[in-house]
Amino acid sequence: MPSKTHLLSTLAVAATFACLSTGTAAQNYPITSGQRTTAQQVAQAGVALSELAPNAPDQYTIRSGDTLWAISGLFLKSPWRWPELWGMNLNDIQNPHRIFPGQVLYLDKTGGRARLTTRAPGADLDTVKVSPRVRGESLADSAIPTVSMAHIAPFLQEPLIVDEATFALAPRIVATQENRVLLSRGDRAYARSLSADAPQATPLALENGRSKAYRVFREAVPLKDPTTQEILGFEAQYVGAADLLSNETQRDGVDADGKAAKEIVPASLDITRAKQELRVGDRLLPEPEREFTNYVPHAPKTQLQGQVVSVYGNAVRYAAQNQVVAINRGRQHGLERGHVLALQRGSDLVVDGTDSGRPNMRLPGERNGLMMVFRIFDRVSYALVLQIEDGVQVGDRFGNP
Repeated sequence: MPSKTHLLSTLAVAATFACLSTGTAAQNYPITSGQRTTAQQVAQAGVALSELAPNAPDQYTIRSGDTLWAISGLFLKSPWRWPELWGMNLNDIQNPHRIFPGQVLYLDKTGGRARLTTRAPGADLDTVKVSPRVRGESLADSAIPTVSMAHIAPFLQEPLIVDEATFALAPRIVATQENRVLLSRGDRAYARSLSADAPQATPLALENGRSKAYRVFREAVPLKDPTTQEILGFEAQYVGAADLLSNETQRDGVDADGKAAKEIVPASLDITRAKQELRVGDRLLPEPEREFTNYVPHAPKTQLQGQVVSVYGNAVRYAAQNQVVAINRGRQHGLERGHVLALQRGSDLVVDGTDSGRPNMRLPGERNGLMMVFRIFDRVSYALVLQIEDGVQVGDRFGNP
């Protein structure tokens, strides 16, 4: 019979393989024997009692709508340390635990260390004789996520950081049926890739004779470093999506004077999604393969510091909880999906009235909350605000939690 200290690490491995076998979320991370050993070691160690939240419950029943982050906040002062509490090594096993509504978690404090188990402390561990049988059940829809995916999902499709040249040369909507000014879902549009500015561009074409999906963007807005004013990239405004139905071609025809000439025939598109109304001039970029990512909140191993570059959304100045911000750190700086960062309030400039020289002083920024990085580009990343006291604005600083 496995000991209590091994229950959750064993559950993690078994559940991970269950997810792989059912094809959920394309979790294709290999699990080696060394990784299992490490997970068990962490499960045995647990966390110090001093790391527990002041009112950590002795037990908790998982409910629909829970997230690992929220549950961890019940038990720990630092919610991103939940892998230690649940016996998962975040360096080796990138899949978060799969736990489900109705399960009861018990806080075991024996030996001066804290662990979570699925068996009540002191419960009878008598051997039970069982007979093997096969039972299949899909866990894809019931397992609780690490954080609320409802807050992240739209931004996995929407924000896009591109360089100015790429955006300027991207295919564009050039015409509409009946000269409509605005387009919405279900409307037909026409697009081209070639132009006088891009004579060597690749014409829009079907893929092996099949329709091809595109995202539609507008106005690439420069994202500037709040301190240096350096342009870190261009954020394209997502407006919708479209399916390519026919190729961009040319055919023989006549010009306005009746002379033989080549006629441009733009590609046909059907608008499939419209966050806002689309129009001529909007740019097309290929729809990337859908990402299925399990976010494992964890603190960076190295010191990271930076600033908020923008608050995502039109005319939004302050970000509240569950809103998204762009920051001036990315892949080049060692940022990873799931990194938890501490937000700081803007620091005020004040005069020292106790000093006859009356020098200016910059007050240190106080901690304002936490955010988790979920999408990364070279020099810019997007983060979800998980906890906040006051609103977050451009220029606010962040560091390690």
